[in-house]
Amino acid sequence: MEADGSLQYPIVAVNDADTKHFFDNRYGTGQSTLDGIIRATNILIAGKVVVVAGYGWCGKGIAMRAHGHGAQVIVTEVDPVRALEAAMDGYRVMKMEQAAPIGDIFITATGDVNVIDAQHFQMMRDGAIMANSGHFDSEVNMRALEGLSHEGRRTLRPFVEEFQIAPDKRLVVIGEGRLVNLAAAEGHPASVMDMSFANQALASEYIVKHGRELEKRVYRVPEEIDREIARLKLHAMRIEIDTLTEEQDRYLNSWH
Repeated sequence: MEADGSLQYPIVAVNDADTKHFFDNRYGTGQSTLDGIIRATNILIAGKVVVVAGYGWCGKGIAMRAHGHGAQVIVTEVDPVRALEAAMDGYRVMKMEQAAPIGDIFITATGDVNVIDAQHFQMMRDGAIMANSGHFDSEVNMRALEGLSHEGRRTLRPFVEEFQIAPDKRLVVIGEGRLVNLAAAEGHPASVMDMSFANQALASEYIVKHGRELEKRVYRVPEEIDREIARLKLHAMRIEIDTLTEEQDRYLNSWH
């Protein structure tokens, strides 16, 4: 809206705050996604091949948690920098068409559509499980899957559906392809969402105080708000950190 000139008031992009996406997106999504999958299926993650589509902050958290459970993690990406980062974080990186035949659990976290599509369903092994944690019910192409499941569709247990797409192949989807951490679990813990809500509250206060001075465009959360939220969170966690001495501060500033 800013780009096409239709934005009518200033906006603060809370999701871009460090104390939001570094924590809520990474640790909150990572934990609650695995929580939803495990609650819904009671499957053992250890030893499974988990394919994570997308290596943004949510994908990073999911991959980290899956690895922590003992999974062999594969990452699929379209961005070369993120793909390189995933490779150097120790994960296997490949195309979805290469991952489809070997994955046991597929988790999408891209924010795009048809990340897992008809051609991938046909390559998957019998019993493969799919869950979405990145967007609406469009990352896994549910219409295509329903079209392929002429052999039958049934509910295995709450939030878990099986689609038989061939006599010897059944694919499983959790939560109808909707956000699995909300469909099959309780979302993020309050102890990570508190920073996101603090950003919303303090960003709202900032606009109230400075709105008349701001242009009709998108702003980052001011750095002082981000740092204050981090300071408050550390205090709540009973963590103390060092402060610069005058000498150290003077030395660092002498390089500017």
